[in-house]
Amino acid sequence: MSLKDQLNESMKTAMKARDDLRLSAVRMVRSMVKNREIDQKKELNDQDVIEVISTLAKQRRESIRMYREGNRADLVEKEEAELAILLEFLPVQLSTPEIEALVDRVIAETGAQGAKDMGRVMKALTLLTAGKADGKTVSDTVKQKLA
Repeated sequence: MSLKDQLNESMKTAMKARDDLRLSAVRMVRSMVKNREIDQKKELNDQDVIEVISTLAKQRRESIRMYREGNRADLVEKEEAELAILLEFLPVQLSTPEIEALVDRVIAETGAQGAKDMGRVMKALTLLTAGKADGKTVSDTVKQKLA
């Protein structure tokens, strides 16, 4: 079953269960997917849908951070619930040790020496971690390892 089909099924289930939060989150994803399809003038495959969901998850993480700084616990809770729903549609996320091992491997493969090689390392890692890890976490790990 494709990711778009899973989204449709999840939306139907949320409607039947009267789960407003899930319904809202799934509709948001479907809307973004449809907008991207219109922009690109082609139907999106599962990898493209994963990119859309990853972008939305990143936005939720940033919102959570900002709401925490603003002491808005009510909004933090809503954003965290939406993030949990979005993560259900993404591949299993890599743990910190897995990310570190992957970074070490790519640094060794590319022969990176210092911060000047970060772009080369990130380019290789982006292909391996797309949808499986937060880009900021990966970037921070690479900076730490190359420092």
